[in-house]
Amino acid sequence: MSEEALELHRALRGKLSIIPKQPLRSPGDLSLLYTPGVAAPCLAIAENKDLVHIYTGKGNLVAVISDGSAVLGLGNIGPEAGLPVMEGKSLLFKAFAGVDSVPLVLNTQDPEKIIAAVEALGPSFGGINLEDISAPRCFEIERALKAKMDIPVFHDDQHGTAVVVLAGLLNALKKTGRSPKTAKVVLIGAGAAGTAISRILLSNGFSHLTVCDKKGILHPGMDGISWAQEELAQATNPSGRKGSLADALLDADVFIGVSGPGILTPELIQTMAKGPIVFALANPQPEISEKAALDAGAAVVATGRSDATNQVNNVLAFPGIFRGALDVRASDISEGMKLAAAKALAAALTPEQIQEGKIIPSPFTPGLTFLVAMAVAKAAMDENLAREPIPLENLEKLILSRIPIRVFEK
Repeated sequence: MSEEALELHRALRGKLSIIPKQPLRSPGDLSLLYTPGVAAPCLAIAENKDLVHIYTGKGNLVAVISDGSAVLGLGNIGPEAGLPVMEGKSLLFKAFAGVDSVPLVLNTQDPEKIIAAVEALGPSFGGINLEDISAPRCFEIERALKAKMDIPVFHDDQHGTAVVVLAGLLNALKKTGRSPKTAKVVLIGAGAAGTAISRILLSNGFSHLTVCDKKGILHPGMDGISWAQEELAQATNPSGRKGSLADALLDADVFIGVSGPGILTPELIQTMAKGPIVFALANPQPEISEKAALDAGAAVVATGRSDATNQVNNVLAFPGIFRGALDVRASDISEGMKLAAAKALAAALTPEQIQEGKIIPSPFTPGLTFLVAMAVAKAAMDENLAREPIPLENLEKLILSRIPIRVFEK
């Protein structure tokens, strides 16, 4: 697969190109699309900046921004090496949601410089998708940009992952007869994804959550943890336990791994509650394989792999989230909008599919992006975050018109 991927990227010389919406065939076209005709929209926008959404593509344009410090499972490989991933993200935005985007990699890992650069780019874009920025800097960067900018800022490694995990976990609880309030959840990997997953679970009624990192169970005042992990320690581990992952897993109902390969063994699964739920999400090699987890007694298994039954893949979330946010000109992507996206994803499966062990839909499920986008846009309007609220019938038609038709084909 590596050789095939290299050859394809070599042949394509990048996954993106820019295609004009209007052909340039005559001096008349040139006059209207550029000088002197372009002066008219320029002057209109100068008088009323809000018209930039009418006369330019800003309202359907997202910046995909990274510093290359935490690329996939490859680590801090730098901005140039991260560019293929950013191009891929832009490809997914367009293919699944009809959202235009520009991949941008920054030659700095200084949070203040990244914040300044992204803020300065703001006038060109309708939304910002941060990608592959390492923790804890990613938390600081996102918080600052959300405070400074009046367009949606979304760190997909955090929130896209969290939305899909919550969707899958809600269905897994249905499958196993458990509830958020009573399920004992153990998460290992207190980085960007693990922190966001923890926060979305806490805000949705999961009260028995224990978070571990390589040093063991997080607890307040623990030596050697970051400020972000200290915040997490304060919000989790209600019984104040200390010890190792093995200690945390005793009688646990749910394991969520965003750490590294081989962390979870069959023997550890057998110390958990009967028929546990296992989300082994490390990429490219999970904490335990789907087969090994099932053989050890897991009732439901999800991984990050496309060859498994349930793949936690951010492409299930971010295209629809941005489609819905952009189409009502949301000023932010709120917790309520993320929850709406998760519930829409969970509801895309039938009760029969859930009982058969399918808890996460395929990205190619017909109409899935539409369902997520509608749910997110409705939530934005309900929370008064939409600058252009639209009657639901018109909103439905608008979103359908912008999502590529092939997304609906089986």
